[in-house]
Amino acid sequence: MTGPDFPTGGIILGREGIHEYFARGRGSLKIRAKAATEKNGQGSRKRSSFTELPYQVNKARLIEHAASLVNDKKLEGISEIRDESDRDGMRVVFELKRGEQAEVVLNNLYKQTQLQTSFGVIMLAIVNGQPREMGLVDALKRFIDHRIDVVRRRTDYMLRKAREREHILLGFQKALDNLDAVIKLIRDSRIPRKLAKA
Repeated sequence: MTGPDFPTGGIILGREGIHEYFARGRGSLKIRAKAATEKNGQGSRKRSSFTELPYQVNKARLIEHAASLVNDKKLEGISEIRDESDRDGMRVVFELKRGEQAEVVLNNLYKQTQLQTSFGVIMLAIVNGQPREMGLVDALKRFIDHRIDVVRRRTDYMLRKAREREHILLGFQKALDNLDAVIKLIRDSRIPRKLAKA
């Protein structure tokens, strides 16, 4: 079974966190932004571009934080940060200084910014009125039991409504079988004065 698919994309590092929360109901996933290293057309300069961010990371705050780290000289090797996002997709570009190793700068970015984060997962469900953590197998069993209960209740409800309708239809059938007697009974019945005037 595959792991989670986050709406903002990103890459899950390793499978240990996935196995952990599938088995025990609680785990932690390391998510990293999707990066690509490109050569700049001008000589030996390179740039790192990011097209997917970890889940729940705000792009504007990420760029602002990275820019402050560069200004404070805590993050070396970056000459410019640009947001090239448009309607075709998200793209953040870090222009590297001449001669910088892209892998080293990339690792520093992952270490000091939210381009790599941890995401805690808890599979929590209400069981007999109490919240409970459960692994995937237990959660699937509980879900199947719940679906069986829902289908059974719905079928009982539909059967009860059908029996009520059957009672009315049997009355109509008896009235049709004795149509002449029913018409005579209606004509011979005493009509209240108020209805007769209307």
